[in-house]
Amino acid sequence: MTRIEQLYPRLPVRGADAAIAFYRAAFGAELVERYATPDGAVVHALLRAGPARWAVKDGDEYDPAPPDGGGSAILALYVDDADAVADAMLAGGSEVRFPVADQPYGERGGRLTDPFGHQWMVAQKTEDLTPAEVEERTKAMFAE
Repeated sequence: MTRIEQLYPRLPVRGADAAIAFYRAAFGAELVERYATPDGAVVHALLRAGPARWAVKDGDEYDPAPPDGGGSAILALYVDDADAVADAMLAGGSEVRFPVADQPYGERGGRLTDPFGHQWMVAQKTEDLTPAEVEERTKAMFAE
């Protein structure tokens, strides 16, 4: 069987260098590597914040940036202070999809769309719950 060594998302954006600056300011990310074409289009830039890694690139005809058909995954980012990260994202031009709030499944979190069209679910753990407790609370949340 093949051994998986790494998995990280690649986010096509309009303005990769602006996205790199945004992620560095909002998440304290470190730019690990950046490669560009002779005309300056970023074809790959790898960022790291703690154990999290993700790449950005300038959207093109092969990898369009949202909302031009590239779509967007929802990236789940667990942090130690969801409110502070959401505030930093808002300061950089993000929009709130769901405000950061205490959730019944033992987390404080919300969802924001960054200025480049990608959604980030920012959360912090607030309670240690068993899977059965999470399931029970989730069912109750949707039953209301």
